[in-house]
Amino acid sequence: MAERISDAEHAVMEVLWEESPLTAQDVAERVPADRAWSANTVKTLLGRLLAKNVIAHQEDGRRYLYRPLVAREDYVAGESKRLIERLFGGRLTPLVANLAERDQLTAQDIAEIEALLKELKA
Repeated sequence: MAERISDAEHAVMEVLWEESPLTAQDVAERVPADRAWSANTVKTLLGRLLAKNVIAHQEDGRRYLYRPLVAREDYVAGESKRLIERLFGGRLTPLVANLAERDQLTAQDIAEIEALLKELKA
């Protein structure tokens, strides 16, 4: 994905990743209530996402149905890679070390990382 999406656009994408295709009104009804967005705000965000080619739409009578063109997994992978490259020189170890030093890793997190490493090593 070439263009980054904003936090607001991400909220719309989460709705579409959960269920699609949806109308703009459907999306507006599913965005978390604490956003307090009007249907027009959601339509603006959908327009931005269309311009970035991360969603597509098709006519359905007098309305449009929107669907994602980018899989959530691909988006998460790209954002994770960008974060690690930008903040940790492309290395994962300093990220984990940073979290561990700040007590951000729970015992369960550590156990899951250990299990993942064992699985990858096998």
